[in-house]
Formats: sequence, structure tokens, C-alpha cells
Amino acid sequence: MTRYAYYPGCTLEGTAREYDASLRLACQDLQVELEELEGWTCCGASSAHATNHWLSLALPARNLRLAQEQGFEAIVAPCAMCYSRLRHTVHALRDPETRAQVDALLDAPLQEDAKVQVHSLVDLFSQPECLQLLRDKQQRDLGALRLVPYYGCLLVRPPEILEPDDAEHPTMLDRIIESSGATLVDWALKTECCGGSLVLSRTDIALELTRRLLHDAALHDAHGFVVACPMCHANLDMRQGQINRQYDTNYSMPVFYFSQLVGLATGRRVHDLLLDKHLVNPLPLLARLKII
Repeated sequence: MTRYAYYPGCTLEGTAREYDASLRLACQDLQVELEELEGWTCCGASSAHATNHWLSLALPARNLRLAQEQGFEAIVAPCAMCYSRLRHTVHALRDPETRAQVDALLDAPLQEDAKVQVHSLVDLFSQPECLQLLRDKQQRDLGALRLVPYYGCLLVRPPEILEPDDAEHPTMLDRIIESSGATLVDWALKTECCGGSLVLSRTDIALELTRRLLHDAALHDAHGFVVACPMCHANLDMRQGQINRQYDTNYSMPVFYFSQLVGLATGRRVHDLLLDKHLVNPLPLLARLKII
């Protein structure tokens, strides 16, 4: 079994606690060995790269160096924002001049002979061995639950750095949904932006982008979304009430982290998955579908 450095990032320690809690349980069920990176610090996602280019590289580089020092060959970042920043940094450090500049900003330089791979847990969970374990360990029948996979921007773009299975039509979340036993609802907006980065500066644009996602998912008779990004989750979960008031709609579509879906399938208690912490409460839907 591969030993992975677990980089939870700031959001999973705060507003996305349900993602962290459900991921740890899902990794136990799917035999993915995580060990939290000792001494990890913020990667600067959303703030550093908008402020200072070198800071945006030095902050992730420090965490990569910690993984080197602690003997890891791979680091896992479940947050799509953290994953993106770490992958961008690995890509940038291939340039010797950039690496020298970044090393000069660190309290100790990166090791020349140690390479650390960066993975998303979506990628790991969608590998054949994990999917087979998920099917083998299924304890609940989720067939009545119709879900759309929503990747957003940060898991797939830019493709030359993030290297998804397919930048235009990724299938990683799709495979997890199908292997959980839930009903996969295919749709065309799985990689469209939800406007999460604009919720403060241009709320009007963010609401319209999110409304389009809700509208299209509803047209496909989906019950909810499956995501892997805390920003997408927050936007889709928090803004439905505001969208309903502004557009005179009546959306109430739960937003599941893919790890919560895994936990539901393997029989984990809904309170251990923190499903009751979402603003759009999924428990009435799950009860109506006789899943819980």
C-alpha cells in the first residue's frame, strides 16, 4: 500500500470540516493510507497568487519540501484549490532559474534528488482497485439517488498542468458515482465555472453562473451534485436560498462531497459524515428515497 502525505489545507480545517471527516473514513474503507504532513502551512490559494507571484510558488514549495524531508514520494491534496497550487508549483519548479528564486525564499531549499508527486483524492479514488473495493463494500442501495458530477475549474484546468483524464469530459467523479451504486446523470455543464471566486466582487455574476448549473441539473432530473472542491461546494450549497429569492425559483438540491457519497455507500453513519452540517440538508431527500 502506498503511503501518502495528507495535505488537508486550511479550508478542510474550517468551513469544509465535513470533507475532511468523510475523507478520512473513506480512505479507511478504500485502503488508502494517509499520514498528515507534519508542520504543513497554507499554500496561499486564492490570495498569494493574486498578490505576489513568488509568494504563490514559495508557499506550496515549502510543503513539498516538508514532504521530501518526511520521506514521502507523493502528497495528496483533497481541496481542488490546494491541489491546483501544488501542481502549478511542481510545474514551475522544472525551470532552474525559477527553482533558484524559490529556494532563496525558503528557510531551507528543496532537495535536488527527491521528487514528490501531487495527487487529488478524486484521481486516487477513481482508480480500478479503489472502485472495486467500493463496489465490494457497498452496504446501502443508492440506486434511487440521481446525481450530477460537478468538476468546476480547478480540477481540470489548465490541462497541461493538472493532467485530468479528459479536460473537456472528465470521468473521475463519474466512475466514483457509478461504483457507489448511485445513478449517474450525465450533463454538459460538469466543467463550467460556478463563479465561486466572484461571490464578493461580482455577486451578480456568481449568482447567475450558479443558477445556470442548478437549472440544468434540475432539467436532467438530478437530485443533487457531487463535488471535490470546497469553493464549489460552498457556492452551490450557500447560494440556493439567495438564488430562489432573486429568480423566484425553488431549488433545494443537496451538494455532496464525493467522499460523503463513498461513506453513504459503505454504510457509514450520516452524522459521522457530517451530512447534517450542510445548508441544503440532504437528510430529508435520503429518507424519502429510503436510503437512510
